[in-house]
Parts: sequence; C-alpha cells; structure tokens
Amino acid sequence: MLKIIGRVTSGNVMKPLWLAEEIGLEYEQIDLGGSFGGNDDPLYRAKNPMGLVPTIDDDGFILWESNTITRYLAAKHAPGTLCPADPQTRAMAETWMDWKLTAINPVMFPIFWGLVRTKPEDRDQGAIDAAIERGITLWGILDKHLANRDYIAGDALTIGDIPLGPQAFRWFELVKDRPAMPNLEAWYARLRARPAYKKICMNPLV
Repeated sequence: MLKIIGRVTSGNVMKPLWLAEEIGLEYEQIDLGGSFGGNDDPLYRAKNPMGLVPTIDDDGFILWESNTITRYLAAKHAPGTLCPADPQTRAMAETWMDWKLTAINPVMFPIFWGLVRTKPEDRDQGAIDAAIERGITLWGILDKHLANRDYIAGDALTIGDIPLGPQAFRWFELVKDRPAMPNLEAWYARLRARPAYKKICMNPLV
C-alpha cells in the first residue's frame, strides 16, 4: 500500500493526500514533522535526505519533493485526467505548479508564519503587509489566467490545481482585506465544492 509520510497540517503533504482522496487511491498516512518530530531520525533521513515532508513509499519506491510526488501519482494512477494526456495541457498545468513554488511560496510563507505561528507581540507586521501586497499582485495574475477556464489547465481539475489549492485556502482565510478577484474566487469555490479538497485542505490553520 502507498504510504504518505508527513503531518496532515503541512501544505505540502496536503498535495498527495488530496490527490489520493480525489481519485479514491488507497493509502496509509504516517504523521511526521512539526509537533510529531522525526525529521532528523536517521531512518527517515535515509529516505529523504532533506528531512522535510512529504515522502512517499510506494511499495518500496521512495520519492520526495511534493510536486514531483504529485506528478508521479497522477501519471501512475490518473493518466488522461489529473495528468493530462495532451502535452500542451500538461505543460500548462506544470507551469503553474512551478509558479506556485517560485512566486506564491515566497509571499505565503511570511503571511502564514507571521499570522498563524507567531505570537502577535512577536510579529513583523511590516513583512506581513509587504507579503500581502505582493500576494495581491501574484494572485491577480492567476485571476486573469482563470478568466476563460474553470481550472488551471482548462475545464477539469489537473495536477496544476493541486499545489495551489492549499495555499488558496490560506490566502482566503488569512487575508480578509483584499481586492475582488472574481475568477480566482470562482475557481476557489469550485475547489471548496469538491469533497476531497474540503476533507484535506480546509482544516484549522495551525
């Protein structure tokens, strides 16, 4: 059975968990990281030299890096759907997966860490505000992209949506004073209507 190693509160761990739930893939989730510890355990480091989460064990095949895991599981278990068969559609999905890493992660980290995991008296409000301003610009880029499509790569959910989904939940939950982005909001509403997304991604922020 597929083992997904990592705490469920990690946005990166949510990616393979959501994918598995979306397609009905049987798996075992193993808590590690955060309050559970274990990142520096030698046995875990032998699987994942970075000591981060998630890592998967697919009947002895070990893989780490959450976007790579997402691609792998979709290609193996959902070819033609979550992993688009058309090379151009797949390339579009993967572009936005990479964009999430290079653009969204750097702005969401100070917002999430500052507002959720830092005591109010210890917060760097200037850094949080600057990240929110940058986030408005970046999420606005995705809003424009979604003007004529329901999901990242077209009319159906693909691997392109999965990395961005957990961060979208954090953005909408934490940043209340933001400009209207109707296309982004409609996409987010579609995600929230999906039982697998609701189960895995829409949980209290800790």
